[in-house]
Amino acid sequence: MPEPENTDPTNNPGTDFPSDAPNPSNSDQGQPPDLATQLAAAKAEATANYDKFVRTTADLENFRRRMIREKDDLRTTATGRVLEDIFPVLDTLSMAITAARQPGADLKSLAGGVERVLAQLKTALSNHGLKEIIPQGQPFDPHQHEAISHQPSAEVKEEHVLNVVRTGYSLNGRLLRPASVVVSSGRSK
Repeated sequence: MPEPENTDPTNNPGTDFPSDAPNPSNSDQGQPPDLATQLAAAKAEATANYDKFVRTTADLENFRRRMIREKDDLRTTATGRVLEDIFPVLDTLSMAITAARQPGADLKSLAGGVERVLAQLKTALSNHGLKEIIPQGQPFDPHQHEAISHQPSAEVKEEHVLNVVRTGYSLNGRLLRPASVVVSSGRSK
């Protein structure tokens, strides 16, 4: 019995490929590369992308560490400058304590010396942006003041600061500690 005729050109070794079908052996004539070449190119691209990812991740981690180190160095430098300005205050305070321990020390001169030391310390700190908040007689501001009580007063308007119990402080406009105040509730009723 005769065998059926094979019409599939890919299964017939003696048959040439049609002109519109891709010929695997003809890749240099403008035909698309075969799958193995495409796979190798994709693997090479994936390897290059992974290498870029690893390098970028390492660069980011190095940048983060450098920023932390620079921030710590800046903090140390700023703290050092403040402390350098406080050293004279410490020296003056030490001399005041030595003078207070002397027999026959005058209380008025000691009080005057301590006041000068306090003024020196305030000046040193204000040179670095520290500002006192002493709102005596001013309107109560809940953003700057902490009301610890209300008290009637004929001299101070209602909702104005009657007494400052504890001075507040701000550093370059940022509140560090609110002033503790007694607020006037106006004339007694």
